[in-house]
Amino acid sequence: MKTVPFGSETAPAVIAGMMRIPDKTDAEVRELYDTARTSGIDFFDHADIYGGAMHVCEDRFASALGLSSAERSEIVLQTKCGIVPSQQMFDFSYEHIVTQVEGSLKALRTDYLDVLLLHRPDALVEPEEVARAFDELAASGKVRAFGVSNHTPRQIDLLRTAVTQPLVANQLQLSITHAPIIAQPVAANMQGTEQSIVLDGGGIVEYCRLNGITIQAWSPFQAGFFTGVFLGNPEYPGLNAVLDRLAARYGVTPLGIATAWITRHPAHMQVVLGTTTPQRVADAAAGADVELTRAEWYELFRAAGHLVP
Repeated sequence: MKTVPFGSETAPAVIAGMMRIPDKTDAEVRELYDTARTSGIDFFDHADIYGGAMHVCEDRFASALGLSSAERSEIVLQTKCGIVPSQQMFDFSYEHIVTQVEGSLKALRTDYLDVLLLHRPDALVEPEEVARAFDELAASGKVRAFGVSNHTPRQIDLLRTAVTQPLVANQLQLSITHAPIIAQPVAANMQGTEQSIVLDGGGIVEYCRLNGITIQAWSPFQAGFFTGVFLGNPEYPGLNAVLDRLAARYGVTPLGIATAWITRHPAHMQVVLGTTTPQRVADAAAGADVELTRAEWYELFRAAGHLVP
């Protein structure tokens, strides 16, 4: 499995997301986990809100696996906090962050989180509150690294006015067809072109590269914002034809090629899987090791409907 820079360490180019496991049996969760580990994926992504109520998926993961302390030390557990679904709001207050981390630690049956991300921006964020929470969690050893999710460059800069820990990751939506963070800069300054509209606060990919922040691409196979996958979708015949041809060329699946399109980017991104199908985890892992040529990468980009001026 190809690895990418992650803070001062390295991490696998593919992450196993645990958002959809609440209804899975212990055996199914263990098979998913074992397939990930066998494929070179030792990085597991959670959030406090996954599962329909607070900490449901975290608890299901830990309950199903019953990891020993030795096995726990072999993996990276990442979770997120900041969304409060019951009140339809975001909360980056000191109290909320610390409380949610305690809940995640309990649910995951662990003494520490490897990574904590702030989950979507809080319009009422006070950087000093975040800094106080992060400082306390780092000093106590309860959280080893910090990052954000769905943040713009300026939102990150605002946090950094008080937060002293490195922000090592930014989880952003990205797939071949849903790629404004890449497609917009390609068509910058082109009047009358929808692709030129800035949707990310301006240059988030470049900002992350400049500041050593690893982009984690979520919904890597979604056609749009939760509009269904593009793989095998008759609405994307041209793209799927290219995916099929390249899959045959490299001896992987079309899903593997869709993964390779993201991991080919020199930003050294991670792909966050949401699947609970073990074979798809293995297919994505195999695709991450495919090194598409520049011409192939751009062919997929064009086939997805993006303009190359």
